Amino acid sequence: MTTAAYDAIADWYEEYATDTSADYMDRVRRQLADLLGNGSGRCLDLCCGTGVHAAELRRLGRDPLGVDLSGGQLRYARTRLPVARGDATRLPVADASVPAVTCVLGHTDLPDYPAVIAEAARVLAPGGRFVHVGVHPCFTGAFADRSDPARIVIDGGYADRARTFRAWNPSGVRARVGAWHVPLADLLNAVTAAGLTLARVQESGSTPIPDILALQATKP
Repeated sequence: MTTAAYDAIADWYEEYATDTSADYMDRVRRQLADLLGNGSGRCLDLCCGTGVHAAELRRLGRDPLGVDLSGGQLRYARTRLPVARGDATRLPVADASVPAVTCVLGHTDLPDYPAVIAEAARVLAPGGRFVHVGVHPCFTGAFADRSDPARIVIDGGYADRARTFRAWNPSGVRARVGAWHVPLADLLNAVTAAGLTLARVQESGSTPIPDILALQATKP
């Protein structure tokens, strides 16, 4: 199986996700809880990483199963939830079989996020819910200088969908593993192209300029 980018930094990321960026992760989980809501049954947590959102999924009544390509990250995740190592674009899951799918902070790690959304739509049962929570496509990325929190400067790189290691924070995740950029239109169009119905879109930020975008989509 392909070596995942996060294998080399799994130990660092575990500390980052549980300690260094704890406040940010709390904001992420609030968005996740608001859009996923209470429910029951299996919830596929795509790109689950170290499994830091598993407790929140259980609090909502869900039965989480994590899927990630990184064996290094899954060393931590399997202490928090059942996991499977695999490709989010080729899930070993039957059609229309699960009531919920989430992908939290994963889309910039994937070269073809629309394919992941299409796969999520395939395995969702009718009436099922897909929730995406990720960095805001318009204001967070290599193209966005956030060095002044009150004034984000966007350059022409917004149109570049290629993977890049360029980052305004030289000690953060992106400088270590890179990121693929998914412009806002590409993200929303991928949801509707997968046959899902876009229900809600929310923005969140520690300043008036949001750094998180979350969406909820349902399968007819």
